[in-house]
Amino acid sequence: KFTIFDNGVNPERKNFIPETARIREELGAVCYETNVLGFRGPRKMTVIIPEINAQNQRIRIQPQNEQESLLSRLQRGARQGLVLLQNKAPSWSNESGAYVLNFHGRVTRASVKNFQIVHPD
Repeated sequence: KFTIFDNGVNPERKNFIPETARIREELGAVCYETNVLGFRGPRKMTVIIPEINAQNQRIRIQPQNEQESLLSRLQRGARQGLVLLQNKAPSWSNESGAYVLNFHGRVTRASVKNFQIVHPD
């Protein structure tokens, strides 16, 4: 699990920063898992980003503690204000004997590291 922050200050370091400093925002989070087959099959990735409001602005997520983070919100089922994206599942190709995903010419080399992020709907 990975969290993406802007260049604000970590709130856990309050004792070492000036009071005028801006607390960092969480820009997104990525949950990355192997599948039931372990490393031999396709992996599962979930990306969490803040929603865009009616004014076309990203909702600001500035957690003061771990319980307010994007990952904690997702684990609690508090998905309001969040967009969940997932990697597109590859399909098995009998011809190549591997999982494949159509990149419409954008990918030049096959790799387990290639992925596409999509909205589930």
